[in-house]
Amino acid sequence: QVQLVESGGGLVQAGESLRLSCAASGRTFSTFPVGWFRQAPGKEREFVATMNWNGGTPIYADSVKGRFTISRDNARNTVYLQMSTLQPEDTAVYYCAARLSYYGTGTTRIRDYDYWGQGTQVTVSS
Repeated sequence: QVQLVESGGGLVQAGESLRLSCAASGRTFSTFPVGWFRQAPGKEREFVATMNWNGGTPIYADSVKGRFTISRDNARNTVYLQMSTLQPEDTAVYYCAARLSYYGTGTTRIRDYDYWGQGTQVTVSS
């Protein structure tokens, strides 16, 4: 079983940066691919970024490419999302997720993920 806890959200102004963290429990977490998703008010949850179990092959949504960076520290069982040049349209609850896929690859599909955190709110003011 894997439990995920996000942190690092907050209120920032447009153009500023934030780093989200996702701390995981479970000895096998380091072998799972991970992803970040977000859900804005009144909208469906959407893909943001993903990477393989070993930190390889990161994939980003077009809307965040060049501004967001996903990374992981398997020794600390932690995944990060560095967000730069934030815009009001980035306002959402951000969720980290993990796939139950040993040594697997990340995907962009919500249904592929088995474990989810509770989310952390990111608000960007204009």
